[in-house]
Amino acid sequence: MIIVTGASGQLGRSIIEKLLDRMPADRIGASVRDPEKALAFGDRGVRVRRGDYADPASLPHAFEGAAQVLIVSASTTGGAALGQHRAAIEMAKQAGARRILYTAHMGANPASLFEPMCDHAATEEILGSSGVPFTSLRNGFYAATILMTLGRAVETGEFAAPEDGPVSWTSHADLATAAAIILADEGRFDGPTPPLTASEALDFDDIAAMASELAGRPIRRITISDEQHKQNMMSHGMPEDRAEMLLGVFRASRRGEFAAIDPALEKLLARPPISARDFLATHLPIGQKRE
Repeated sequence: MIIVTGASGQLGRSIIEKLLDRMPADRIGASVRDPEKALAFGDRGVRVRRGDYADPASLPHAFEGAAQVLIVSASTTGGAALGQHRAAIEMAKQAGARRILYTAHMGANPASLFEPMCDHAATEEILGSSGVPFTSLRNGFYAATILMTLGRAVETGEFAAPEDGPVSWTSHADLATAAAIILADEGRFDGPTPPLTASEALDFDDIAAMASELAGRPIRRITISDEQHKQNMMSHGMPEDRAEMLLGVFRASRRGEFAAIDPALEKLLARPPISARDFLATHLPIGQKRE
């Protein structure tokens, strides 16, 4: 049985949907903090059990009978994230999983300027010392982050953010498909995968130009200081430590940490990945109105 954790989240849910296209439902298990949020999968024959990284005692039941366990990275950072990942890896090992998969990031690096990338690198170290074969899915930077970062730029005509660098924006849908293909073809990758990215790396000047064209109105890219951006985030109620952590995205991208592109995802999908432009055309508010 293939167990997918975080199965009520955007990526985990999509992975299960893609697995259901490739294998019988009774070979798939969903591990979720709240099983009520995954009842639809249960109705389709997927085994749904409670599993919470923060409650390791819940994991043996969630992982029971696992041949493979896909660990979707925790939503927290730092020591809390590593503790949860370590617990999930240990419980997967105790459940007898032949392989553990983990949703890492193309920018995984212990010296990264963006804290979650350090967490991904440290988790890969834990996986490597677990004694269980593993695959670390080095996913491209989620394109959904573009929408969160742009905020109301389409409406206001202005996008203010710190200086950035090129990023290999990649859709959840493509990454979910890739994960399902790799799970269905056990052992296709051993250890970290190549970067699973779209075919181009774009900075926010490029993104603002694309959004302007799609919206049919100018969107002016305004470069502000890191400190000003931090204060802007805090003025909307964000704690200072989180605002400081999120600044790391810009600092790391300026250093080129997310600029790599690789053909691995296109080869897995047997088609070009969804481009940033196509993603924006579908998901920007103006794109939705045109559909």
